[in-house]
Amino acid sequence: MFAIGQYLLVAATLLTIVALLTSIVGFARRHEHAAARAGVPVAAGSAGGTGGSVLTVERPAVDTIGHGAGSGEVHGLVWYASRMVWIALACLTGSLVARILVTGHGPFTNQHEFATSFAWGVLVAYVWFEWRYRVRTLSLAVLPVAAGMLLYALAQPSEVKPLIPALQNNLLLTLHIATAVLAYGGAAVSFAAAVLYLIRPKVGWRGLPSRDLLDEIGYRGAIFTYPMLTAMLVLGAIWADIAWGRYWSWDPKETASLVIWLIYSAYLHARVVRDWRGDRAAWLLIAGFAAVLFTFFGNHFFTGMHAYG
Repeated sequence: MFAIGQYLLVAATLLTIVALLTSIVGFARRHEHAAARAGVPVAAGSAGGTGGSVLTVERPAVDTIGHGAGSGEVHGLVWYASRMVWIALACLTGSLVARILVTGHGPFTNQHEFATSFAWGVLVAYVWFEWRYRVRTLSLAVLPVAAGMLLYALAQPSEVKPLIPALQNNLLLTLHIATAVLAYGGAAVSFAAAVLYLIRPKVGWRGLPSRDLLDEIGYRGAIFTYPMLTAMLVLGAIWADIAWGRYWSWDPKETASLVIWLIYSAYLHARVVRDWRGDRAAWLLIAGFAAVLFTFFGNHFFTGMHAYG
């Protein structure tokens, strides 16, 4: 069973990487076809020799796939990339189930297991947002995160070890880390939407969603992330009291998790109360996910009660 789980993890990693590459090629081809149909870019020098200009057209507001010469091939590439992500998610789910059967507890107790679960959360969030908003362009910024996590998981020791006493609470272990995994998945989608929001005016890619839609996806991702982060902190405090006799000890990872919660609190407050949108809101979402990554990888250099991961 252990070997099956590892094979499924490798398969999920390869499928995610191939899906990313296929998405890149598909969207690049889409851009070429859209430019060819619109007759752009076209360099036109002036009669007076004062320079050239580039003829441009308005980009579509949503992530649609055009119909015309070559569009079927482009649609096929993007469609196949999307389905590869679904299959990768199925493989990753199978890998986590196999790990649970081997260890007898949730796959959350070391960097290998949590990185795998982190990637699972990212893919689940991406698949849901892709289905909900029909925006496959998010894959260009989400899949690198998932692929990076999976490669990192494969690089970590995967042997099964007995749980340390502090982790021997299956219910709280599962609830505490599961909420973190789901929160991090939503944060990854918000991050991807924020990145695409910021680069959209600076690149000539046709087929990118409108900035309004990207702003909305980032907001919806944060709305999902925030209650999961809150539940993670509350459950962690309850578990800490059971395991260590106090709800909060200002452990480095506890403090870093609190910083994440405060960043998303600031984003939602600014968005709801002050109607913050645009570049400032996007940078807050990027800062929030940067804090997530810092907290996750912090186990390599944090000391304290969470240094076992």
